[in-house]
Amino acid sequence: MATASATFKSREDHRKQLELEEARKAGLAPAEVDEDGKEINPHIPQYMSSAPWYLNAERPSLKHQRKWKSDPNYTKSWYDRGAKTFQADKYRKGACENCGAMTHNAKSCVERPRQKGAKWTSMHIAPDEKIETFELDYDGKRDQWNGYDAATYALVIERYEARDEARKKYLKEQQLKKLEEKNKQNGEGEVSDEEDDEDLKVDEAKVDESKQMDFAKVEKRVRTTGGGSTGTVRNLRIREDTAKYLLNLDVNSAYYDPKTRSMREDPLPDADPNEKFYGGDNQYRMSGQALDFKQLNIHAWEASEKGQDIHMQAAPSQAELLYKNYKVIKEKLKSKMKDAIMEKYGNAAAEEEVPRELLLGQSEQQVEYDRAGRLIKGMETPLPKSKYEEDVYINNHTSVWGSWWKNHQWGYKCCKQTIKNSYCTGAAGIEAAEAAADLMKANIARKAANEEIPSPAKEERLATWGTDVPDDLVLDKKKLAVALKKEDERKREEKDERKRRYNVRWNDEVTAEEMEAYRMKKIHLDDPMKDFLQ
Repeated sequence: MATASATFKSREDHRKQLELEEARKAGLAPAEVDEDGKEINPHIPQYMSSAPWYLNAERPSLKHQRKWKSDPNYTKSWYDRGAKTFQADKYRKGACENCGAMTHNAKSCVERPRQKGAKWTSMHIAPDEKIETFELDYDGKRDQWNGYDAATYALVIERYEARDEARKKYLKEQQLKKLEEKNKQNGEGEVSDEEDDEDLKVDEAKVDESKQMDFAKVEKRVRTTGGGSTGTVRNLRIREDTAKYLLNLDVNSAYYDPKTRSMREDPLPDADPNEKFYGGDNQYRMSGQALDFKQLNIHAWEASEKGQDIHMQAAPSQAELLYKNYKVIKEKLKSKMKDAIMEKYGNAAAEEEVPRELLLGQSEQQVEYDRAGRLIKGMETPLPKSKYEEDVYINNHTSVWGSWWKNHQWGYKCCKQTIKNSYCTGAAGIEAAEAAADLMKANIARKAANEEIPSPAKEERLATWGTDVPDDLVLDKKKLAVALKKEDERKREEKDERKRRYNVRWNDEVTAEEMEAYRMKKIHLDDPMKDFLQ
């Protein structure tokens, strides 16, 4: 079931939620519980189980589907039909002139009319009717079965039984007439009553069978313009069978899925298995031919993924034949592998003769031990051997790789080389390696001594148009004023698109005054007053 809170879920969480819902529908996981501790049917759709956002439901429930507004003034009672209350002894003023009751008048009276001029007695006065007033709700006013008495249905049953009896009587009379006419035509004697009864029983059985056949017919259109010729299809369901959802009416029992008409759990788990007619859909899915069909489907999917042209729905016979061949080949490979393993390691479970040395625990070899259990004479203890080759010297080496270690490096002890699979140089290689190490140390010391003496800094004069302007720079004021005017004109031309020239001539000779004018007129982005400049 979907939770009431609309929180974000990742793809993995959403997948786990779907798997949990499927397990709940299959009966493998317990159903979800609402706020009141009641289980929620996992087959209920999400749009029914999820509460609206404005209810602020913390946990999933079905409260919003129930009637939560109820008026205590409303009632479901009904009128007490035919009930009487008080019966007077003498006529009262304002009572019905026909029966003497105070609850109605003479126009609406249904009692037998009283003779005019007759005296009023207690026998003539009818009792008052019981008058009740109910305040019904919307459903109560429109409930057509409110106040219905089930005992009145006995009248309907009696009427139908009388009709059936009359029908049987009529059929019997018609049968007798036919038999009399037949006897008269053939000139035979009277027919015994037993034969008449047998014929009537057969005829009644035929009538009952015809009625049952009418109920079992299902019309189906096949091969016509509207869908096919009309044919009769037998309904295979036995009407005496109890529906799945009626086997156990407990709310928390096995849940019924009306969409697929399935009930996966066992509705009666505590009943006797020999007397149960239905044990849940899971019982049929995991037993019998259903399991074989499931394995066949899995094999078809896996074979299709591996590139084989196989489809369970398009070619079921081909898929079944390939699956049979697959099982035969699998059994052959399995037996072949088993034989190979037994041939190599033997079979401890086979009934083979055990060697006499192992059976009796003795041999002809004499072995002597000391008091500490050490071997003195006799069988020598075998040394453990490695699967790798030992004492194998390559490339003229007299020691193996890894026999020497220095500066976190492995090497050969004979020549002190750290390069694997190198050629052995012997003592000359060791002397050359030591000389190279001494030369390296001398070079490092000389380089360190040279770095300690600082080199004299060179005086560099920065360009005028650079980021830094030297302090000894002298600018001509007249040239600077002219350069400022030219810079203003250039900026006005950039703003006005109409004064933009087609043939632009570049002047690469820039003086110090022009560079200073450009620097003075340039707008800096980090200048807080840049928006006020014109």
